[in-house]
Amino acid sequence: MSGTIFITGYPGFIGKRLVRHLAKVARDTRIVLLVQPRFVKEATQYAAKLGPAPIDILSGDIVDIHLGLSGPEYQRLCDEVTYIFHLAAISYLGMPRETAHQVNVHGTRHVLELARDAKQLQRLVHFSTTYVSGDRVGVIAEDELDCGQGFRNSYEETKFLAEKLVQRERDKLPITIIRPATVVGDSHTGEIERFDGPYYLGMLLVLSPLVVPLPLPGNGVAPLNVVPVDFVVEATWSLARNPAGRGKTVHLVDPNPMSARRVYELIARRSNRKLPRFNVSARAADLMMRLPGLEKLVRPQRAAVNYVNHLALYNCHTALELLDGTGVRCPPLNTYLDTLVDYAMSVWKDRQVKAAAGQEPDDPLDR
Repeated sequence: MSGTIFITGYPGFIGKRLVRHLAKVARDTRIVLLVQPRFVKEATQYAAKLGPAPIDILSGDIVDIHLGLSGPEYQRLCDEVTYIFHLAAISYLGMPRETAHQVNVHGTRHVLELARDAKQLQRLVHFSTTYVSGDRVGVIAEDELDCGQGFRNSYEETKFLAEKLVQRERDKLPITIIRPATVVGDSHTGEIERFDGPYYLGMLLVLSPLVVPLPLPGNGVAPLNVVPVDFVVEATWSLARNPAGRGKTVHLVDPNPMSARRVYELIARRSNRKLPRFNVSARAADLMMRLPGLEKLVRPQRAAVNYVNHLALYNCHTALELLDGTGVRCPPLNTYLDTLVDYAMSVWKDRQVKAAAGQEPDDPLDR
């Protein structure tokens, strides 16, 4: 294929993996990355390693009018862009609402303006999240959004508001909305740049420096829905090129998720540890995570306790239908969980070595 692919959200983990994938499978296509000025040097170095695919770096920001681009830069995009992948967002669960709203909602509004101005646009792929369902429980369908749900943090709320903006344009623009579950490492290598949410919590329970692993918060019967980044990237590109994907919202989830208790037991087994037989309530776990010595270690992830005990089942009928016959499918977690744990353990050991040497650790577990 030929044309121009425009991507926001670099240097986010999924964004980088998407660029890497496109550089291999869409070599005759110009790839344009919108990068904040502070990341331009890193983006340029990364792009240079990806081979012959033409990759251009534009310095800008989705929160600015015309994405912070110059007049000629913006006009060229409007004239040439064929695919837009909007991944840029603030996903940190503890982010102040004003900041999250500025990036997640206003930023999406600016990307939609570009899409409306794009003369050759074939598809706008908007990255949402399953968490737009907020505090809803039970089975959640892909074509459901505004069902009177409440929200537990600014991330959920602002991603919901952003998706509402995108859905209003589906009759006018060629849009596909993707809602991934919690994205974890590569199913083949375990590679990830940051452990987050329930993923981080699972690793923390069994890889923390405590002699006795932390007890599982809640009873652990809720499904823990995670998807590997390689599946998300491959599915995204397949859906973007599928004519039947236009106007659709898809859940990129594990169709058969394991319970949180089962997942954490398998993690513990791989790391030669055992979870305590007793559980603590989610409220007690939150209080425990505020104790001196633990508070700093787990501060970013206290909100993840809610997700470990959230009884939500994400229907993925549309995703399965659109991906049928493509060879792209979400692998069962038990087939790659050991790979994730092995990678996490190697990172954790490296962190301990650096800490012992008096070096500042720089790894996914230290966020």
